Amino acid sequence: MPSKIFVNLPVGNLGRSIEFFTHVGFSFNAQYTDDKATCMVISEHIFFMLLTGERFRDFTVKEICDTSQFTELILALDAESRAGVNLIVDNAMAAGAVEPRPIQDYGWMYVRSFQDPDGHLWEILYIDEAAAPAG
Repeated sequence: MPSKIFVNLPVGNLGRSIEFFTHVGFSFNAQYTDDKATCMVISEHIFFMLLTGERFRDFTVKEICDTSQFTELILALDAESRAGVNLIVDNAMAAGAVEPRPIQDYGWMYVRSFQDPDGHLWEILYIDEAAAPAG
């Protein structure tokens, strides 16, 4: 079975993306970084490869999604607490992100969203497993 995940995302300006996500609080693996790509470390087993359009096209024959017009996907990451959710999203907002929808607070689940400079949608969430409804 697979043990790690590498998500590939196209970016318009690699330097801007590195600066943005550094401000959000993520780090990068220099071993997998050059002028066309970088490896953003989410956790021990989760990595996001931020790729210039030129490099991303090496992996697909399809058109790259125009995120100003279409939603390609929503990237959801969990945080350890509501405060952790707020910290990540507040950092993203301070770095220039847009919060595309209001906070979703279901009591047992707390979700905030942001749109990064390339239009990718992110959801940061906290789930209180003890308070989650059964089923």
